[in-house]
Amino acid sequence: MTNPSFMKRIYSIFLISLILNFVWENLHSFLYSNYMGGKITEFILFRASVADAVIITLLCTPFLSFDFFKKNSWLIIAFGIIIAIIIERWGLGTGRWAYNAYMPLLPILGVGFTPILQLGLTGYAAYFLTKVDDRQYL
Repeated sequence: MTNPSFMKRIYSIFLISLILNFVWENLHSFLYSNYMGGKITEFILFRASVADAVIITLLCTPFLSFDFFKKNSWLIIAFGIIIAIIIERWGLGTGRWAYNAYMPLLPILGVGFTPILQLGLTGYAAYFLTKVDDRQYL
C-alpha cells in the first residue's frame, strides 16, 4: 500500500509543476513560430504543460524515496535539462515545432535556451515548494 503522504506530495508536485509550466509556456511562446505548421493556441500550451507536469512528476519520484537523490536534489535540474534537450531535438527534428528569430540558441546543440531550462527549473521549484520532512516518505 502506498503511503498517503507520499501520494499527496506526488499530486502536489504535479499540480505545482502544471501551473509553473503553463506560466512558462505562455511567457516564452512568442519565441516559437509555429506548432505543427499552425498557430500556437492556449490549448496547445496547456497540453504541453500537462505533458511537462507528467514528466516532472516522474522525474521527481525517485527524489522522494531514495536517500542518494534526496541528498542531491539539485540533480532534478540536471536531469530536467537532459530530458529537455532530447525533447527539443526530437520536436525540431520532426518539424513538430519551430523557433523564430528571437529564440536564443545554444550554439553546439542548436536548441532553444528557454525550453532547455524549463523542465529543470520548474521541476526543482515544484519539488522544493512541496518539500516537507522527508523522513515520512521512507
